[in-house]
Amino acid sequence: MENTKKENNPYYSRTDTTKLDVSNEEWKKILAPDLYAISREAATERAFTGKYNEFDELGEYYCAVCGNHLFRSTSKFSSSCGWPSFFEADKEGVYYKKDSAYGMERVEVLCKRCDSHLGHVFDDGPKPTGLRYCMNSVSLEFVPDFQK
Repeated sequence: MENTKKENNPYYSRTDTTKLDVSNEEWKKILAPDLYAISREAATERAFTGKYNEFDELGEYYCAVCGNHLFRSTSKFSSSCGWPSFFEADKEGVYYKKDSAYGMERVEVLCKRCDSHLGHVFDDGPKPTGLRYCMNSVSLEFVPDFQK
């Protein structure tokens, strides 16, 4: 796996797993507005609009903010909910937080390296885990197997 850097983002790396401590003010200077809104302000992209919603290639999914590994494509499934869904996440890539926003009780999924909002996890997914990680495409970056 190469250590790909993003233009204008000195914190992006697919190999460095060091926890980042970057202010939102700094992220705002670096990230595209839509990525900032979702990753740092917990916004949500509109259903059925994300580039990975109906996407089925073999490869790896990384955090679009910092490059941290999040999902393998073999854990992706078609949930018809309007967002890319996975039944299993990289245990070293994500962590969870209770989310009581909008009068709902949900479990937020965040990047373990940069604390960016990725989406939510629900317990209505397929076997073997029974989980559905409902993610924002904007928060993800896909690298196909043939490019690794």
